Amino acid sequence: MIPATRRAVVSFGVSAGIVAGALLVNAFFPELVPLPGSLALMVLIALVAGIWCAATLLMLGTMWLLERRGRPEAEAVMISRLYRLTSIIVIILALAYGYGRLGTFGTLFSLFGGMILGWSLQAPVSGFAAWVLVSLKRPFRPGDRIQFPNLGLTGDVVDIGAMYVVLDQVGGTVGSEEAVGRNILVPNAMLFSQVVINFTVRQEAAYMLDEVVVRITYDSDMDVAERILLNAARQITGDIIAATGVPPYIRSDLYDYGLYLRLRFQTQVQNRARIAYEINKRILQEIQQTPAVDLAIPFVYSYRAGADRKEEESPSGQGARAVRNLEIAQIRPPAGHDLREVDQIAQRITTEGLLQPIIVRPRGDGSSYEIVTGHLRFEACKRLGWKTIPAVVQTQHPGPSAADQPAPAPGPATGT
Repeated sequence: MIPATRRAVVSFGVSAGIVAGALLVNAFFPELVPLPGSLALMVLIALVAGIWCAATLLMLGTMWLLERRGRPEAEAVMISRLYRLTSIIVIILALAYGYGRLGTFGTLFSLFGGMILGWSLQAPVSGFAAWVLVSLKRPFRPGDRIQFPNLGLTGDVVDIGAMYVVLDQVGGTVGSEEAVGRNILVPNAMLFSQVVINFTVRQEAAYMLDEVVVRITYDSDMDVAERILLNAARQITGDIIAATGVPPYIRSDLYDYGLYLRLRFQTQVQNRARIAYEINKRILQEIQQTPAVDLAIPFVYSYRAGADRKEEESPSGQGARAVRNLEIAQIRPPAGHDLREVDQIAQRITTEGLLQPIIVRPRGDGSSYEIVTGHLRFEACKRLGWKTIPAVVQTQHPGPSAADQPAPAPGPATGT
């Protein structure tokens, strides 16, 4: 038996016992402690206990019905609070009737009716009304992960009170979607004017679509890369795939250095960051052991090209290829090139930045450089008013090889 049901059963038993005891005493001593109203004290006690008993019985019925429907205990607790509030109001009316003050109570209520009406237009009553609506409709419940996009706030619902929704903030102090243990109070009155996104509409199956993006080079074996990504997702999310029946899949986009492979999969909302970490780790381990797949890296072109560059820059290497910022005035561009594409390249550099450095080598005078590769990029940066440009300086003149050639880029923007 769940704790809330156990408490309700105990409360029902105690209140039912008080009703029986009060009625039994009244049967033997009907004139015991008369009240100003028309009821005897024992009858009034039995009435108050009976009201509480009826509310508790209604709570138990609601818990049983929601349990039959597979609803979480939190929903029954939310509705039970409404029953308790209603029973307290009825008990106050019963006490006023028992002491013969029901008319006075009604007069006071009428006198302050205008004040109550004005108060009802304020935020506290708006929040109370929102609490009643949320308790009845249950768009979210304790344990759900919700987001207020207009507030830039995401959190796990801890409690839904009469005036506030208490959230355990997700993110904010860390750069991922994990609960940080910092409670945030959101006034219920704001619920009428805010969009609320519920990530866990079904708490027993709180899944959502997520993706991991991997950048590979154009010369990578795409079939092998897809197999690595899909196998990693199947191994990490096998139980989720079995529960949802939705297998992982891949979508892709082209960009200057290669392909974006977007691995999309169903994930558990509460464990989204951990699952993405495990998939990324598995993918990286497999790619490092697979020569047919290479990771694309801006400026360097690829993971393995970067490793080769480190060897070249070592004392036993053939030449230094570190990226340096050289002054535009020190570089002598070649003559006779068609510069009609410069404007287009300059526009791309303005929006995306210079994705690949130019390659230069020292001239005979020792104070300037000539361009080996990237004259269009150089002219575009010069036209944009740059004073310096990232460049790789060749200290020797190696023969042409795949490692020394710049990465090909698709379309007319080859030089960017």
